[in-house]
Amino acid sequence: MYQESTIHKAMETGYVTTLFNRRRYMPDLFSSNHVVRSAGRRTAINTPIQGSAADIIKIAMVDIDRKIKKQNLGAIMILQVHDELIFDVPRDELNETYELVKVCMENAVTLDVPLLVEAKAGKNWYDVKNI
Repeated sequence: MYQESTIHKAMETGYVTTLFNRRRYMPDLFSSNHVVRSAGRRTAINTPIQGSAADIIKIAMVDIDRKIKKQNLGAIMILQVHDELIFDVPRDELNETYELVKVCMENAVTLDVPLLVEAKAGKNWYDVKNI
């Protein structure tokens, strides 16, 4: 149902949108080349999902940055990898930063299903463990 309706709407409008109405135009849907057209169909199905996820994490990142500064925490957001955020956090601020990040990420948007956040900590990526 989702796939067919998304492709149908994209064929009508020429684009797909994220939950926040960011558009991606889909000229490949109208290609005479079957391989290009098929790739365009897959992109039309995937873009609203992946694009919405990107929008959501950007909203969360802005909120987290604002609150870290407001609370005068020493945490530094250093990297985003897909749906993960990596921070450099002073050891004595780990729990406070974890709670701030968890609340901001889980409440960045209201959806029909809850967004759940898991956090891990370690000296480096290799050594991360659940908090």
